[in-house]
Amino acid sequence: MPRASPSEYARFLEAVLMLAGASIAIRVLPFRRLIPLMGRGVPPPKPVPADPGLVRVAVKRASARLPWKTVCFQEGLAAHWMMRRRGLDSRLHYGIRPGAARLSAHVWIEVANVIVLGEEEQGLSHQRVAVFPGGQAAVPHER
Repeated sequence: MPRASPSEYARFLEAVLMLAGASIAIRVLPFRRLIPLMGRGVPPPKPVPADPGLVRVAVKRASARLPWKTVCFQEGLAAHWMMRRRGLDSRLHYGIRPGAARLSAHVWIEVANVIVLGEEEQGLSHQRVAVFPGGQAAVPHER
């Protein structure tokens, strides 16, 4: 495997820090206190936005190497924060699977109406119940 470039390594370290922050926030904060954090980091879009795929790769690589388990919520929140810091107009989608015996929730990230993180749950029908940052109606959205 080739060595990571300095920029890849920096993104990896940023992803580790964001995943740690997301993991702690999800573990200790009630959901109502977590909601404002999902809309944070909303700078004006940059003229030439960064590639969301690079953020996705960094988050997935960091997630695979952490000593604790992360799921779509931590990965999505970390990627969303990283993308918003780069001026990308990312949207964090929170959905549930209706009719499931147990609560089945999923988080996915879209940029320009394209899913860039969380598509691995595509086979399950999660109904969107919220989008962060706000401004879009939280209408049912079959994935």
